[in-house]
Amino acid sequence: MRLLVLYGSQTGTAQDVAEQIWRESHQLGFQGPVLPFDEYDMTKLIEERLVVFVVATTGDGVEPDNMKLAWRFLLKRSLPAQSLQGVQFACLGLGDSSYPKFNFAAKKLSKRLQNLGASSVCPVGLCDDQHDYGHLGVSLSWTKDLWTALKGISGLDESKLSNSHQTIVKWSVKELPKDSQIAPMDNLLWSQKQAAHSFKILDNQRTTAVDHFQDVRFLRLQGKTEDLGWEPGDVLDVQPQNSDEAVQTFFDLVREHSLNFDESTVVEVSSAHQDMPLPIAYSNPLNLLQAAKFVWDLSAKPRQRFLEVLAQNCGDEMEKEKLLEFSSAEGIDDLVAYVNRPRRNLLEVLEDFRHATSSLTLQQLFEMMPLIQPRSFSIASDVSALSLDLLVAVVEYKTIMHTPRLGLCSNWLKTLKSGTELRGVVKRGTMVWPKDLSIPLIMVGPGTGIAPFRSIIQNRLYAQSKGATIGPLVVFFGCRNKAADFHFGNDFSTWTYAKQVEAHTAFSRDQDQKVYVQHLIAKNASHLARLIKDLNAYIYVAGNSNNMPKSVKEAFIEILNGDVDYVELMIKKRRYQEETWA
Repeated sequence: MRLLVLYGSQTGTAQDVAEQIWRESHQLGFQGPVLPFDEYDMTKLIEERLVVFVVATTGDGVEPDNMKLAWRFLLKRSLPAQSLQGVQFACLGLGDSSYPKFNFAAKKLSKRLQNLGASSVCPVGLCDDQHDYGHLGVSLSWTKDLWTALKGISGLDESKLSNSHQTIVKWSVKELPKDSQIAPMDNLLWSQKQAAHSFKILDNQRTTAVDHFQDVRFLRLQGKTEDLGWEPGDVLDVQPQNSDEAVQTFFDLVREHSLNFDESTVVEVSSAHQDMPLPIAYSNPLNLLQAAKFVWDLSAKPRQRFLEVLAQNCGDEMEKEKLLEFSSAEGIDDLVAYVNRPRRNLLEVLEDFRHATSSLTLQQLFEMMPLIQPRSFSIASDVSALSLDLLVAVVEYKTIMHTPRLGLCSNWLKTLKSGTELRGVVKRGTMVWPKDLSIPLIMVGPGTGIAPFRSIIQNRLYAQSKGATIGPLVVFFGCRNKAADFHFGNDFSTWTYAKQVEAHTAFSRDQDQKVYVQHLIAKNASHLARLIKDLNAYIYVAGNSNNMPKSVKEAFIEILNGDVDYVELMIKKRRYQEETWA
């Protein structure tokens, strides 16, 4: 029986879950592909009988990039009400309950499919990144329930799953002569289908004090093409590379275990199944140095599939048993303690499981290694400023592991010197601005959340310089210390001196009592209430998704005399928008 698995994935987790469901379905005797939404012809959905959807939610309830066109198609009013009545489906959502629109994309999809006549075989699964087990806290049990539900439909035998010794692989890996022709890989965006723009880095400065706990970078980029353009709130996707140190560590392990491949080994990768699409990264032959530098995410936290594949050829019973336990539903507590909590990366796992690593094959390597995913950064300048600016917080933190954990992309960007070429893709952001320039904008952007607001402020002030009438621009910015991490402090001084922007700044550690942006909102209650109620102001909130968005929303409800319904209506009409990240 055919079973189609479609996924909408932004960071690769939903893809990983979808591929695991696909593997299990093949072990159970199903046939059918696993595909991202943008590689499936949605007009054919009417012909399907059984479909599993795995859908991540990004940002403020938004569907992933590779699902946008499919979602637009499904929303067409011209689609007949019962056009999918022959389709049975299951939907698994991946989300984060710290966001207000938790798993919104999966919920919307499930509802729309049922509106079109499709029937759900089991309740929507709602994975929560805040769960102690991450998405596994729901996905493992949901998948088990899915196979139970499908038992009655297809007569499948669930016992095949536990008894199956069939190894389902994605790729066929063929070793080529070492002098084979290979294409250069520098600066290519492996997961992007749209053309990347080339930029020259004009400036890469640390904006925080040297003794401040966090390094934040201001990067100024100059596009090399005339057709480059962007709107306020848009983002730049970049594809990071592994550090030379990480690549060195990987090949040191290869040499230490006398594996029969090295940096110069050239391979050709093809799909082992006609229903498994080949990533762009593997579309041409490549050598292992290219794979380790540009393709595989060596800093990634290993997922269960990595551990399962690592166990395959392991001759040591204790190591093999432990790896298989980690990759099972029963071993999830141990997995969380070993991998998730300390944020152990896959190179450290290879160092720990020495017997398993010593028997690694090329096939295993390509099967287990996760691909580097692009990272998105809010553009912090208007196109009129003639440079594309980014504000990047460099991720570095400590766990019980000996060495600090480093964010792959931010630490890579930190090393790029002025004059370096960088490639990136400009993408539409989630923020929608009022077309009427006279409508007031209230912007709340603590920390690096200020980035998209610098873009819209520059945009509005440029329009004003050309004769347009603009409404009040009210900004609430917060950081720890005025002297340590006041991002765009010079801009704030210029705007305030020229009376172009009404700026409210909260430096939480500069006085005995901590002051945050929500306190300043409360302090300006009557003024803000008038802008919102009388002048239909739009409110925008950007920054860390931890506690700030909730506290800010409560502050706005409070200044509007506790009118929760009014704020909810603003959210519905997109007069209140959030762009937050974990």
